[in-house]
Amino acid sequence: MQVVEKSNEGLSRVIAVTIPVSELNAKLDAKLKEVAPQMKLKGFRPGKVPASHVRKTFGRDMMGDIINTALNESSQQALDDTKVRAAAPAEMKLVSDMDKVLAGLEDLVFEMSLEVMPDFTPVDPKTLKLTRPVYEASDEDLDEALKELAGQAKSYEDKKGKTVKAADGDEVTIDFLGKLDGEPFEGGAAEDAQLVIGSNRFIPGFEEQLKGAKVGEEKVLNVTFPEDYQAKHLAGKAVTFDVTVKAIKAEAEAKVDEDFAKRIGLESLDKLKELMRDNLNSQYKSAARFKLKRALLDELDKAHTFDLPPKMVDAEFEGIWQQVQGDKDAGKLPPEDAKKSEKKLKEEYRKIAERRVRLGLVLAEIGRANNVGVSDQELNNAIMGEARNYPGQEQQVLEFYRQNPNAAASMRAPIYEEKVCDLIFDTAKVKDKPITKEELLKEDDEE
Repeated sequence: MQVVEKSNEGLSRVIAVTIPVSELNAKLDAKLKEVAPQMKLKGFRPGKVPASHVRKTFGRDMMGDIINTALNESSQQALDDTKVRAAAPAEMKLVSDMDKVLAGLEDLVFEMSLEVMPDFTPVDPKTLKLTRPVYEASDEDLDEALKELAGQAKSYEDKKGKTVKAADGDEVTIDFLGKLDGEPFEGGAAEDAQLVIGSNRFIPGFEEQLKGAKVGEEKVLNVTFPEDYQAKHLAGKAVTFDVTVKAIKAEAEAKVDEDFAKRIGLESLDKLKELMRDNLNSQYKSAARFKLKRALLDELDKAHTFDLPPKMVDAEFEGIWQQVQGDKDAGKLPPEDAKKSEKKLKEEYRKIAERRVRLGLVLAEIGRANNVGVSDQELNNAIMGEARNYPGQEQQVLEFYRQNPNAAASMRAPIYEEKVCDLIFDTAKVKDKPITKEELLKEDDEE
């Protein structure tokens, strides 16, 4: 195999590789010699098929397999021989006439166009000085969280009084029958349906007409389905609902006590408080890590200046810009961005792309120098965690990652990044600094 570096400009390389036809034919001859005795073809005794006939019948397909293997092996060997560390997979360009190569008449010649890793020395993590924000959940935080939890676990009790009438926030139990042009329509009836007035669960106009209703009262509601209603035969149509009010309940005062704790499956109020405090501290710890990591990335960005692989920056920018364009089309651009010209936005987001690529290379180099890796078990755990985000579809998610190695590989990068950050946090000089909850949860400027 011959390897020639044809171009060397900045971080771009073009490497030409030539595999002699004699080498390809030798591998084909060896393969034919191996399989011919095992061949069973019509007109020949088992094991007696001439190699020449096997070559004529199957030689082109066999040569195709040999070429594919040669391309994979020789491309990596060419990088090793030239001591090149690719920043991304190389683009392959075939120079030979493939028909002649498959026929065993011409050398296999191809070119590899790629960008190489920039040459730089990453900062020593031991020299970094970082401040880690620290905040522990207070009793006030716990009380607030418990109150919010109680609000989410709403309960209702019969409304009391001489003249009980339904009002906003009340839960009513009703029977109803919907009619279109005086005739009942499919899906428009229910018994003992529970509805909280003001929840907007039913079509517009339905809940409002139940205000002031009494237990036992029968009402006829006039409503119109929205024009974009999913059932086309009802979209935009005026209908009536015959409604009987069977019960009216008001929201019960949420009390966080022993009974409440047991109602949600815990043995005591103390256990509930313990779990809630642990959960709050876990959230605060995650927020503190986010700020610490942001501070680390800022320090790494300031400490490194080197040329970046242009194609890596372009790919990162395109990903960012696609999201920006989507937000722009949806009218969701931040007000400060909406005022800027497209040229100005592209300039700013390209700088962000450059920062991300630079930091990615720095973290990768620090990880490589310290033998950081991601085990198959860690990757499998991450995939299992992702699958649990889709209850009922776990098996389909796992199958997707099994069938798409690139998707699985994409999950390796964030795991690797977090492990490198952990390495740096353990090595650098990190000083804890108590801060307020407001300071901890304050949103930093997002990239």
